Amino acid sequence: MKTIFITGASTGLGKTTAKLFQSRGWNVIATMRNPEAETELNQLENVTLLPLDVTNLEQIQTTVKKALESNDIDLVFNNAGYGLIGPLEALNDDQILKQLDTNLLGVIRVTKEFIPYFRERKSGMFITTTSIGGLIAFPLGSTYHATKWALEGWSESLAYELNTFGVDVKTVSPGGIKTDFISRSLDMGTKPEYQDMIDTMFSNTETMMEGASEPELIAEVVYEAATDGKKQLRYVAGEDAKALYAQRLNMGAEAFREQFGKQFI
Repeated sequence: MKTIFITGASTGLGKTTAKLFQSRGWNVIATMRNPEAETELNQLENVTLLPLDVTNLEQIQTTVKKALESNDIDLVFNNAGYGLIGPLEALNDDQILKQLDTNLLGVIRVTKEFIPYFRERKSGMFITTTSIGGLIAFPLGSTYHATKWALEGWSESLAYELNTFGVDVKTVSPGGIKTDFISRSLDMGTKPEYQDMIDTMFSNTETMMEGASEPELIAEVVYEAATDGKKQLRYVAGEDAKALYAQRLNMGAEAFREQFGKQFI
């Protein structure tokens, strides 16, 4: 029985992915900040809940060590993260640091703890949830995009390092997902001078979310990446994300940016 280690498994895509892999016969280690509050995953066979705040290096080290003591882990799914939007000048330093710490440094730290184990086994895989926002950019998301674009470049570079030891590195880049991400996992800053842009962006985002994917569809892409045996790095997930990314590639970055921006500004 293979084992997947998942971060950010309490809700949304993380929880859906945990349930999918469990249903396909995998052993699941589902980590979250408050596992004592979980009432669904803890009822499933072959699912272990462990505490993990990806901004806490000591807890990362402790939780990874505990997971490896009792399991042969085959796949690490870096999924924990949240969105920060708003004009850069409206964001305080604590907001910026928290976004970088959670979305980028948390992934790097969790991954780093597993690398020696996978390298010595000469097998294993890391899959990281990035976003279509790691391949294109929306207005008012500069810090969020900084983390997601960074993860794409980091993953591509890391793949060169780890593929030589039989370890795979992949990213899944979803578009909109029909979860409570916007209400639960969104922080923002506002400033009156940008209010028209903010209003327009939210209006257009609501329209775009009509084409969002069910979390089960994105979880299936994670499962595909985990099991297809391909050396493919990027998996764009969801019809909305595929359409936007194809448009960018076909038009070229500058033409796409000019046309896309007109929808929001």
